[in-house]
Amino acid sequence: MNKLALIGGKIYTGEAIFEEKALLINEGKIAAIVDKNDVPTDYTSYPVNGYNICAGLIDLQLYGDGSDLYSAERSVASLERIAEGLVGKGTTSFMMTLATNTIPVFKDAIRVAEGFRHDAFLGLHLEGPFLNPKKRGAHPAELIIEPTKEKIDDLLAGNQVVKMMTIAPERIADDVLQHLQSYNLLLSAGHSDATFEEGTHGYDLGIPTSTHLFNAMSPLHHREVGLVGAIFNHPTARASIIVDGHHVSFEAVKIAKRQLGARLFMITDAVAACDKDIYQHVLNDGYYSLPDGTISGAAISLLEGVKNAVQKVGIPLDEAIRMATVYPADLLKRADIGNLNAGSIANVIVFNDDFQLKKVIFKGELKR
Repeated sequence: MNKLALIGGKIYTGEAIFEEKALLINEGKIAAIVDKNDVPTDYTSYPVNGYNICAGLIDLQLYGDGSDLYSAERSVASLERIAEGLVGKGTTSFMMTLATNTIPVFKDAIRVAEGFRHDAFLGLHLEGPFLNPKKRGAHPAELIIEPTKEKIDDLLAGNQVVKMMTIAPERIADDVLQHLQSYNLLLSAGHSDATFEEGTHGYDLGIPTSTHLFNAMSPLHHREVGLVGAIFNHPTARASIIVDGHHVSFEAVKIAKRQLGARLFMITDAVAACDKDIYQHVLNDGYYSLPDGTISGAAISLLEGVKNAVQKVGIPLDEAIRMATVYPADLLKRADIGNLNAGSIANVIVFNDDFQLKKVIFKGELKR
């Protein structure tokens, strides 16, 4: 496998920033950061002209890419196209998400995904069906169901590929939540009308994070602060946010960042154009909606989200990068992705100050 040296860039490791150094990649792993004049002779050098270098981005919620919406194109070939398309955009780890659907569609999507292998594929994120119809957003109310141990087992028995699930905490009894937690999923509170107390109770019981902050959840009101207030005031609750300027205003992102700090991370919620099945996504000016106008998904890459965080919200670049690398990796309890520490997987992107992607290195191999 090639030994690569990225020379002359600004290196964002996730913890520190290095200039006038070289990032060494060997056997698919980060080898070291050395002085640019100390690159070993057996490395192939790539001068990067002062561009930014960081870990490949991690997106825990997206539904498709290009012309492939996974719920409507449930095939290994579709997953392969999505994975390759995302890597080409700098997203080197992703959670393939399915919004609320029929149980047979969920099961078929799980069956197909069990046969898919790709180093960018983290697993499936089921956004539903155990949500609150009052905060359904684009999800069909008739397909949202009350969680029971039997329904959970019916959906997840023998599960190998579902790694994350969005649930409404106020709709799940404590013993049922404990049963769901036995499947070792990353649980996220969302599409929820929880009161402050209900939301706080869910986080106290071990729900670690929340789905697309502000969207499809009980809002912050001065007499009942809802799920947003529960997230803000809880010591450990984290939340994802969509930084496209359509799902959430940039001023709201700024407020959330001030409240949550390192507990706030970025997702795209990206979908693909689709004219069949339940989710018929129509591209508008910068976002997708259902034919009735309900906002249904984003149309940005995660790197574009980082760009918006810097240029529109005023978040420093190193912190915006962490929101799309370090923080989601921490949620996954993965120390080998989302950073440029020695020994980590060599998923690396290079982009200029205009956020144009220049290079993608995936598991140590130059992809573009």
